[in-house]
Amino acid sequence: MSLLVLQDVGKEFGAIRALSHVNLTIKPGEVVGLMGDNGAGKSTLVKIIAGNFPASHGKVLFEDQEVHFTRPIDARSVGIEVVYQDLALADNLTAAANVFLGRELKRKVGPFSFLDHATMNQRTAALFRELKSETRPDDLVRAMSGGQRQAVAIARTRLAKAKLILMDEPTAAISVRQVAEVLDLIRRLKDAGIAVILISHRMPDVFSVCERVVVMRRGTKVADKPISESSPEEVTALITGAKEAA
Repeated sequence: MSLLVLQDVGKEFGAIRALSHVNLTIKPGEVVGLMGDNGAGKSTLVKIIAGNFPASHGKVLFEDQEVHFTRPIDARSVGIEVVYQDLALADNLTAAANVFLGRELKRKVGPFSFLDHATMNQRTAALFRELKSETRPDDLVRAMSGGQRQAVAIARTRLAKAKLILMDEPTAAISVRQVAEVLDLIRRLKDAGIAVILISHRMPDVFSVCERVVVMRRGTKVADKPISESSPEEVTALITGAKEAA
């Protein structure tokens, strides 16, 4: 069974065609790299999948059902989560408070309702163990490395029971050791049967964790092939237009 299928998807903004006739299939537990230069259509494609706006034409199917997303909450309701480049974390809160932000657990004492910090900390600790991250639930996000911040953002998607996670440049602007941490987090998600679309400019990351690479150029998909059958040189040629398609 396919998890996500895009059929002939296109998007226009007035007279500007941002996406043209894109077909894409993602299977459960598959890690797919999405590459392309700025303006290639990657962001538009991701925003359609994430529910930021609908496609102008074409079909989107999720778990074999046609879906019509008009808001991000529509996509989240079926199990699609996005980890954006800026991570959208609250620096002044702990890891656990960020994981449960907007989904806080409460406990009642008589007529009063209190935040259940103990249970939220336990659940967060279990998620970090599952992700094999050394991040602790009561660590303040402000003091965290880039890799730990990614762990918090990913733990939040795990709590939401995500089936497909879109990761936008997760290894931009972090150290080499932290890059290895984030790539391990992606492998953990794959092990848990969660599909990942990795939007990245970093060729080594894509070739390290992805099974397939999809290349966009000028709003069209110019390649979609197994990593084992491609090379960084070929992908670079496809991105720049030195090679037309593969």
